[in-house]
Amino acid sequence: MKNFRQKYFGDAAFYKMVFVIAVPIMIQNGITNFVNMLDNIMIGQIGTEAMSGVSIVNQILFVYNLCLFGAVSGAGIFTAQYYGQKNTDGIRHTVRFKLWAVIFITILTVLLCIFSGQFLINIYLTGEGSAASIQMTMASGREYMLFMLAGLPFFMITQVYGSTLRECGQTILPMKAGVAAICINLIFNYLLIYGKFGFPMLGVKGAAIATVLSRMIEAAIIVISVHRDTEKNPFVIDLYRSMTIPRDVIRRIAIKGTPLLLNETLWSAGMATLAGCYSLKGLHVVAALNISNTLCNLFHISFIAMGDAVAIIVGQILGTGDMKKAKETDTKIIVFSVLLCTFVAAFMFLIAPVFPDFYKTTEDVKQLAVKLIMISALFIPQHALLNTLYFTLRAGGKTLIAFFFDSVFIWCVSVVLAFALAKCTPLNILWIYFFVQLADGVKAVIGVILVKKGVWLHNIVE
Repeated sequence: MKNFRQKYFGDAAFYKMVFVIAVPIMIQNGITNFVNMLDNIMIGQIGTEAMSGVSIVNQILFVYNLCLFGAVSGAGIFTAQYYGQKNTDGIRHTVRFKLWAVIFITILTVLLCIFSGQFLINIYLTGEGSAASIQMTMASGREYMLFMLAGLPFFMITQVYGSTLRECGQTILPMKAGVAAICINLIFNYLLIYGKFGFPMLGVKGAAIATVLSRMIEAAIIVISVHRDTEKNPFVIDLYRSMTIPRDVIRRIAIKGTPLLLNETLWSAGMATLAGCYSLKGLHVVAALNISNTLCNLFHISFIAMGDAVAIIVGQILGTGDMKKAKETDTKIIVFSVLLCTFVAAFMFLIAPVFPDFYKTTEDVKQLAVKLIMISALFIPQHALLNTLYFTLRAGGKTLIAFFFDSVFIWCVSVVLAFALAKCTPLNILWIYFFVQLADGVKAVIGVILVKKGVWLHNIVE
């Protein structure tokens, strides 16, 4: 019994270390998703079409967000291990690599949304619905998308600096910047969506402007603060004196990072395609999924933060070369994440019947959203396990395995299953959604086997 406890559970000092890393990330993500939820509810007061249009565009921009995440994460594996070695030059090179990568992705995204935005939105409008509803949804989505593009450069910079700070164990500053931005977003959402206190009533356009303003504030706070404190952040010294990166560093990051970039791109595209498959059952499904996903995102912060804790803590230990400690630490974080998220899932299940009532939409959409939330709650512990397994493989540089584990699975199993069930069977959306979530159990079994074998125990910056 004692050996079991020592293997799967840590002492007070261990959990304090985990919480120091995870809690600021939870707070930042929690407040962000809470405000996004309020934002969503505010837009939902305008009408179902406006809510659906914004939801579709956010699903498209979700692909961009995860492309950025993949780009900075590839270099971030090296940042965490360089930090474990106290190698400032190495960290500086990874930041430069991140900057080049996110600039390229952002330019590509802006061009794609400007010239093909209507086509992308239209993919989600193929289900049942009146011509007038489809037209209104398209108009709202297109308007929202064009204004949101102005905020991408600021979001890009925030991702580079914020990810680097977290990989170096600094999670407080990104949290503070995020909280400030969230407050700006919430205030201007209220002022500009509804036209309060003399401000114009701009609807979905106002929501987009509020988001852009918040991203400008967040980028300014984090960049200025980092450059002011060079003692704590020595990597910014001479960071922009030259943007060149040693060829061997580019090669190593590209080898390990390219599968991550591809993974995040394909995974996010897979999630967007899944939403498209679900939408084959009608526009009311798009609205219900939007309500469900809004609440789910708020509760998913628990396992997302624990995944980040794995990447940071285990990554730094791997950088020191202590493989035994890395494996023991990883096992304890995985167990803790699953147990924590089991309690989170229970709470989410309890509030599911209440949440959709905050939206001004039809009763059938509300009832569908309640059931989707309950199904999602059942699978949160499984998501917690999958997320920590994925970040474990990634921390040791096994990015190609992580690629197959994550994005190849979603395209070859989840998307195929969802499309087949939606197109070829009379099953309603609830059973389709349930079976797609259930299929991830296969991935969980594979991930446990890989992590238990220790294929990820590598120092990649030696």
